[in-house]
Amino acid sequence: MKVVYKTVFIVGVLSVLLPVRVDAQQDVVDKEISPVSLSASYIGDIVSNFSGGIKRGTAYLGLLNVKADLDTRKWWKGGEAFINIGNTHGGEPTVDLIGDFQGVSNIEAGNLTFLYELWYKQCFGNACVMLGLQDLNANFAVNDNGCLFTNSSFGIHSSIADNISSPIFPLTALGVNIQWNITGSFAWECAMFDGTPDDFENNPFNAGWKLNENQGFLAVTEFQLKKSLLKGRTGCYKFGVYYHQHNDTVDAIQKNGGFYFVGDQQITDKLFVFSQVGLSPVKINRNNYYLSVGFNYRGLIDKRPNDQFGIAVGCAGFQHGLVKNETVVEMAYQLKINNNMYLKPDMQYIINPAGTDSKLANALVGFIRFGVTI
Repeated sequence: MKVVYKTVFIVGVLSVLLPVRVDAQQDVVDKEISPVSLSASYIGDIVSNFSGGIKRGTAYLGLLNVKADLDTRKWWKGGEAFINIGNTHGGEPTVDLIGDFQGVSNIEAGNLTFLYELWYKQCFGNACVMLGLQDLNANFAVNDNGCLFTNSSFGIHSSIADNISSPIFPLTALGVNIQWNITGSFAWECAMFDGTPDDFENNPFNAGWKLNENQGFLAVTEFQLKKSLLKGRTGCYKFGVYYHQHNDTVDAIQKNGGFYFVGDQQITDKLFVFSQVGLSPVKINRNNYYLSVGFNYRGLIDKRPNDQFGIAVGCAGFQHGLVKNETVVEMAYQLKINNNMYLKPDMQYIINPAGTDSKLANALVGFIRFGVTI
């Protein structure tokens, strides 16, 4: 815990000093933009299970990311290289306290230091090709308004994360990604990933990769309509299909797949709504469907226009098991302290926690999340 406190203190001090340093050097930056940009971020969660689940208790967990981005415009147009190193530490509230299936905190991963992203992207007009270590959820099934919430399922459908070997946080995989902006409002994206990312036990830093026929592949494609259904508002609608194949044993080839939908729509100047749908074959998947709906209201308090308040409901459905579904109701309020810091109180009510082999009572979970970026 001492290391955590020191890290938070240092990052906090830097976040306060950073705007001053940038302003003082703005005239220099304007004259010559450096091709390399460095950044770091820290997220901390204090999570308490007040009732239900496995047991009552409190846990602290954190995520530190250090990133470097290289823009090649100084040498040639359209190129970008990126590296992201992550460190997760602290408790595991889902595993130790709550026993839920969807994951109350989207940064829970245990104690790990790992290579999270390492890729190169080259753009040619309206199309881009990305090659390297990538997070599926960075480009596919992204739910912009769901980013307010801390439950993992509002970021990536549980029907994807649980049913296949998904290259998502914290264990990403090698892949190639093609992005094509066909028109200003319509885009297509497809990717192929290593079908079986090596786990951290065999690949502790995610820096040694294997590609062979037993690994198989994950193919995913997504169509994006970047157009509002309401006049004068913003909106984005995405439909995706994925197929996963790998050798589970020497003689057996495992095949799986599914569909998903994500919709984000602005209703008023301040009100935004979203929904997610995930469907997978019933016969071979425990979590055969996922549904969510929620809203995000920005500037609930007039004097704080950059704050966000939201409520969301997510349901993971099961064909087999002790319960038919696990449903989470989450309420969050994010206070933007400055351009580099935020504080987010959060409450979640987990109906039928389904992450263990035992039937658990509904859980009431409270969060305090803070984030710092430099």
